[in-house]
Amino acid sequence: MEDMEKFLFKFKGYHFNRSLVDIGFIENLDNFEIRENDVFIVTYPKSGTIWCQQLLSLIYSEEHRKGTGKLETMDRVPFFEYNIRKVDFGERPSPRLFSTHLPYYLVPSALKSKTAKIIYVYRNPKDVMCSYFHFAKNVMSHFTVIGSLWFDHIKGWYEHRSLFNIQFMTYEEMKKDLRVSVSKICKFLGKELSEEDMDAVVRQATFENMKYDPLANYDNVIATVFGPNVKGHFLRKGTIGDWKNHMTVEQNERFDKIFQREMNDFPLEFIWDVNED
Repeated sequence: MEDMEKFLFKFKGYHFNRSLVDIGFIENLDNFEIRENDVFIVTYPKSGTIWCQQLLSLIYSEEHRKGTGKLETMDRVPFFEYNIRKVDFGERPSPRLFSTHLPYYLVPSALKSKTAKIIYVYRNPKDVMCSYFHFAKNVMSHFTVIGSLWFDHIKGWYEHRSLFNIQFMTYEEMKKDLRVSVSKICKFLGKELSEEDMDAVVRQATFENMKYDPLANYDNVIATVFGPNVKGHFLRKGTIGDWKNHMTVEQNERFDKIFQREMNDFPLEFIWDVNED
């Protein structure tokens, strides 16, 4: 318990990374002033957050698409609850782009005005679990889960979707057809891109290009937050179904039982294997 309290700050049932969070900001989240053209990416950790930050930045920034800007993706689409750069969000020009892992009940109440837009991206939880395991082992060096239960996070957002202006997307559909997914995102955001701009977004947002792009891969963040000697990366494989390479038959069967118990009658669909439609 002492080790957990050393790394985690618990607020209303949600666990924050204590070393990165501004407790005063968190305690006043409900009063944060939302603008009608704000855009939030919401994910559970290890569900494609950095990928979505890159996509959103490329959609909104011509400078980013053309490669003339030198801002890191995390500066273009900062984490809402982890303001690592200590930026005054109130001074950021509109439209402001944010990413967050927050549950539905902790986001600013003004998001319920249904003007600002939310894109919720979810990933099959077996791959989330395996990705989180590798990240914890290779980057964090300790096995503490930031946030809350995966089940609570996705069910909470979905069951309260009527309160928000929200679009649900899957990590897997983005992997299978990125161009179609970008078009879907643009339609929701009311953004029109030329064919040339669409090509630039899709090209620069592939996992392979991002992994070796120092402005997008978060390696600088790892060095700053976790130390220069950390060998792990935020972007590891970015595949569908990697859980099959790590989970035993017994572990998989146990997982399936828990999943069926917790997600019975949950309407959103999940893709567990790259060959699934």
